[in-house]
Amino acid sequence: MATVYQNLSDYDSDTIPNIADKNICIGIVVSEWNENITQGLLDSASKTLQKHGVKAENIFIKHVPGSFELTYGARRLPEQVQKNYNKKLHAVIALGCVVRGDTPHFDYVCSGVTQGITQLNMQGEIPFIFGLLTTDTMQQAEERAGGKYGNKGDEAAITAIKMALFAWK
Repeated sequence: MATVYQNLSDYDSDTIPNIADKNICIGIVVSEWNENITQGLLDSASKTLQKHGVKAENIFIKHVPGSFELTYGARRLPEQVQKNYNKKLHAVIALGCVVRGDTPHFDYVCSGVTQGITQLNMQGEIPFIFGLLTTDTMQQAEERAGGKYGNKGDEAAITAIKMALFAWK
């Protein structure tokens, strides 16, 4: 059976509300590991957020060494933004990329980040968005970070907007 992939950047702009009047703040935590992929995810997410009304000065970005550290970074970012900028985040996006290798490291990292982001959503007051690419090959990652399957950063940004509005109400 053939797998059909949806383009991660393919969405109907008319269904995404412009949130410029709400002064929404979004945090993005991005892994430095596989930077050739994660930088593309970050650029795309930032661009999409701004396209739909999030002001550039309301996008707060922090880098962490690897994908396993995304959970800690995502948990700490709201308090850092509050302390340093006196602003409240309405959602946090976690962006990373893990490519399967020859050891079980892939399974442990992916499972840990998935469970960590889920736990943050269960305990937190704001939504935490899962933007982790988990691929078998670097080519698959490239295809999902601006290649033929679009960009996971776009999908994460749209999810952050929708969930920030959901939490807003």
